[in-house]
Amino acid sequence: MILYGASGHGKVILDILESIHEPAIEIWDDADKDPLWEYPVKKPADAISDKVVIGIGVNATRKKIAERLAGTVTFGTPVHATAYISQRATIGEGTVVMAGVTVNPDVRIGKHCIINTSCSIDHDCVIGDYAHISPNATLSGDVYVGEGTHIGSGASVIQGIRIGKWCTIGAGTVVIKDIPDYTTAVGNPARIIKTKEQAK
Repeated sequence: MILYGASGHGKVILDILESIHEPAIEIWDDADKDPLWEYPVKKPADAISDKVVIGIGVNATRKKIAERLAGTVTFGTPVHATAYISQRATIGEGTVVMAGVTVNPDVRIGKHCIINTSCSIDHDCVIGDYAHISPNATLSGDVYVGEGTHIGSGASVIQGIRIGKWCTIGAGTVVIKDIPDYTTAVGNPARIIKTKEQAK
């Protein structure tokens, strides 16, 4: 498996790969980087024969890299050994699932998402491509999260809520009403504090 990105988020993915005893791990980064633990960091190669997972935490940047590589590589979908994933859930290519996560039945998670440490995603949720569900966030049943949206650490979303694309839901926010596209919401209950000017 090739891990593309040798920053802090890359470390967590590397830990996932070690937890599942990935037999061959190679790390790439566009920048000059020191070794990541005992793994040397290389510049990306033109020819790619192994699966790739993108270790970039910024959703928009991860999308750009995924689109650049699309059609030329196969993307891996690493899931930490301690995560619980229902056999009736589906996870798209390139998505990473961290330690302690729970994903319940009939959840659909898109491509290149980050499902971060100890978050909980309940039945019938739909997570759009490039979204990030942060540590300890809780999505109750039948929640929709749009493309590129970031749900902050410890946020709670009640059942049936629709959150638009490229939103930011602040840490600890409690979402009890739908959130429109391109907005930032914080607080308990969630209130919209700004709207992004341009789409991603």
